[in-house]
Amino acid sequence: MTLPLLTPADLDTDREVRWCPGCGDFAILAQLKQALSEAGVPREKLVFVSGFGCSSRIPYYLNTYGFQTVQGRGPAIATGIKIANPELQVWVVTGDGDGLSAGAGHLIHAIRRNVDLKILLFNNEVFGLTKGQNSPTSRVGTRTKASPLGSIETPLRPLSLALAAEATFVARTVDVDVHHLTETLLRAASHRGTAFVEIYQNCKIFNDGVFDYATDKSVKEEHTLHLEQRRPLIFGRDRNMGVRLNGVVPEIVQLNNGNGNSAGSSNHIDDLVIHDESGDDATLAFLLSRLSFPEFPECFGVFRCVDRPTYEGQLLGQIAEARQAHGPAKLDELLAGDETWTVA
Repeated sequence: MTLPLLTPADLDTDREVRWCPGCGDFAILAQLKQALSEAGVPREKLVFVSGFGCSSRIPYYLNTYGFQTVQGRGPAIATGIKIANPELQVWVVTGDGDGLSAGAGHLIHAIRRNVDLKILLFNNEVFGLTKGQNSPTSRVGTRTKASPLGSIETPLRPLSLALAAEATFVARTVDVDVHHLTETLLRAASHRGTAFVEIYQNCKIFNDGVFDYATDKSVKEEHTLHLEQRRPLIFGRDRNMGVRLNGVVPEIVQLNNGNGNSAGSSNHIDDLVIHDESGDDATLAFLLSRLSFPEFPECFGVFRCVDRPTYEGQLLGQIAEARQAHGPAKLDELLAGDETWTVA
């Protein structure tokens, strides 16, 4: 039987959505419902798993299967769900505090295994639910209740971490750009393997305006670069700035008339880096993940999208081979086998 397609309203619950007024989570939830309705996956096949924090309330606000775990353990629980029920589409919702502090180990290993999970990391560079301590992504100098004189810790870069863990899909988007957010979520939903999406999300109470450079209409075009497959890295209000490599070091150059082809232009568009999300090597994607404001424009879009066998697919294949070779396992024989012993 073919199940009817979802609408965003089908995913509503009777629970009151409780975040602070102005929180970016409202926009993310709305666009997540939109993306899920467009993805065409039946509600009965959707599972949302979360850990601890403001973002981790998402499973309560979606009319799907859901499970809130303890701090940082979302990827581990989600891995078990996907292995036991490979036909399900499993999403993990975490934050920069939940996913990159207590949950960092679980996150890295889910990514390197390439479990078919869609992992959304809401990054507001602060611990919001526990009232405003600096998080693993807080910038040096960030003043919080836990760092009143300014954070002295080197911040983690979520995308760089995911790429170093050999992620097969890595992307970045932002809460207020609803069209880009929806498109990115749809790309993640269609990827087979671990899809890791960092979402810049404003915390109105404890870290308001930390991403203004990337969201304020008056300046964002000068400080952000939207990645386009097999297109040069160009940005700026007049599309007259680009990124090229000087050896292995990226540098910003100015293009005359936006394309570098005019008389007297010293920087030609052909000298710019060409984005390739599907390249065999992740070096370029890693380099782009390290471009950060204010020295460079920050990149948004899909950094990497490649195919690799999934963990659960390979595991279930091994189990099938073992059963074919040896027949169904018998628990009594296993317990009475040569590798057990009795403790007196």
